Amino acid sequence: MKQVIADQADGLRRLMAGSIGRLVAVVGSGPAVGATSVTLNLAAALMQQGKDVLLLDERSAVDSPPALRQGRLVLIDTVLDKDGALSPLAAQADHVFVVLQPNVASITAAYVCIKRLCHAHALQRMRVLVNHAAGAAEAQRILSNLALTGSRYLAVALEPAGCVRADPRLPQAQRLNLTVVEAFPTSPAAMDFCRIASDFLHWPQSPRSGHAPWLARTPVLMRGESPVLEVH
Repeated sequence: MKQVIADQADGLRRLMAGSIGRLVAVVGSGPAVGATSVTLNLAAALMQQGKDVLLLDERSAVDSPPALRQGRLVLIDTVLDKDGALSPLAAQADHVFVVLQPNVASITAAYVCIKRLCHAHALQRMRVLVNHAAGAAEAQRILSNLALTGSRYLAVALEPAGCVRADPRLPQAQRLNLTVVEAFPTSPAAMDFCRIASDFLHWPQSPRSGHAPWLARTPVLMRGESPVLEVH
């Protein structure tokens, strides 16, 4: 399985070289933060904007590399291993973004998730998305505090991927087996996903590092230091 995933990563790099194609790993900071919903709705919003999108679900076994073509946007609904590291395929992503919810437990879990990703893959930059937010102001406070903590203790740049407002249309769309973007395009959550998709298309292409992504780096957090995450 690892060889198949590694072959996929190599193929993706070759196919996307010199193109607008991007590989994006969406990481849930916990089991119930809605990362799969975010991935599906972001894909639907990108497709509505005329983009060619491929979804990869790491919960499903992959027997052979998927058919890919140059310029395609590939979104991975990522599964971390027991140590909190990405798969070899997801580790090749141009962008890694972590999904969290606006509560103390989820924010703390997100910091732990980010710390593990930094140490496992020497990541210097990640995106963070706040799901089920009360509004943009709440999400901004969380993202600002998390970015400050990440910069201070992990030497990682945490940039906003956006926020998705809490919306009763989201579970209703799930019951219909549809994304909220498809089922209720004028709902607050659908509009948020469309805005995130639009912004995503303008994210700068991340340069690829030459080191092996699975090599761990020395932890930045020094003995005796502990981060303080605040929720206002």
